[in-house]
Amino acid sequence: MTLSPALPPDLAWAADPLPRVAGAWPGCGGRLKGSPEDFVVEEIPAYLPEGSGEFLYLWVEKRGLAAEQLVSHLARLLQISHQDIGVAGLKDRHAITRQFVSIPAKCESRLCAIDHPQITLLETGRHRNKLRPGHLKGNRFSIVIRDIEPAGLERARAIVADLATRGGANYFGEQRFGRDFETLRLGWDLLRGTKGPHDIPRARRKFLHRLALSSVQSALFNVWLSDRLGTGRLHQLQVGDVMQVTASGGPFVVEDLDREQPRYAAHETVLAGPIFGPKMKEAQGAARADEDRLLDRAGLTRDSFLRYPHLTSGTRRPALVWPTDLAIEEIEASSLRVRFTLPAGCYATVLLRELMGEATAPAAGTDSEESESADAAADE
Repeated sequence: MTLSPALPPDLAWAADPLPRVAGAWPGCGGRLKGSPEDFVVEEIPAYLPEGSGEFLYLWVEKRGLAAEQLVSHLARLLQISHQDIGVAGLKDRHAITRQFVSIPAKCESRLCAIDHPQITLLETGRHRNKLRPGHLKGNRFSIVIRDIEPAGLERARAIVADLATRGGANYFGEQRFGRDFETLRLGWDLLRGTKGPHDIPRARRKFLHRLALSSVQSALFNVWLSDRLGTGRLHQLQVGDVMQVTASGGPFVVEDLDREQPRYAAHETVLAGPIFGPKMKEAQGAARADEDRLLDRAGLTRDSFLRYPHLTSGTRRPALVWPTDLAIEEIEASSLRVRFTLPAGCYATVLLRELMGEATAPAAGTDSEESESADAAADE
């Protein structure tokens, strides 16, 4: 990521640009979000409504509307609190998005009050539990990139083929760190003890406290991944690395390189980077030393994450992601459409950066397609 020059020098550890896996190509260039129709996101639910229960699931489509605006609109018209409304993930403002929202079933008689030019209620169903962050498998995307460079289509096709083989870097998107990276700055201060929860406005304290802390975890992961990629070690394992079994997500530590390197190459396993916290699976040997040096650069230690253990429990995150159903098509002169599916917690903007190149990376502080599901993944 490229951080704001207003950041204090102590945050320089997070300021280096993040290399692309597809860095051998300059990218197709172009621009995003000419209209909401150019950016379509559909949630893939973890489960469907059972047909009975105390909660009503609404399958809604919103257009050009922020996630917080959707929740506020429903709370006001249904005469319930924001806390009564459940979502699995927050979706982008400048897009057409389809997702489930849960409300108490007692509100069913008031559904006729949902009338908004930017919100369409598509269907409903009852379920026994409230929808919570992370209750989704992933998201499907259909995105138009306009004004690509003259050789952009050929570059895009080459990058898509490369991503299908090697995967894309599973960075957290820059929107994770807040406008002008204020969220990252707050989380760093909280972990060092120079600020406390009382320094956060009461109205946003519960949400922003958690988000700020996970923002630091996310930035550290990005730097770790950038270091592995930039030094040519992303696809080369070392003894002590933490891996995850691709099918189950189960973590383990590399002991036998001759056994694990072929499994990694076959996508049976994936290298897993640190989301620091007391419950994180620990690396060993040189891999652990790499993580300790990263923490030292950031002015933190492993014990820093014990300050708020219920919010920074820690986990491991796959270093690579292989988008499914990835395809591109030329739709008109200088424009193409890309379709793909990503697991929960992965960022479309990061994949688009692989495709489009560094110069066209989305600006910091933009809305997130998957921010809340990514939060859940970071704080498991």
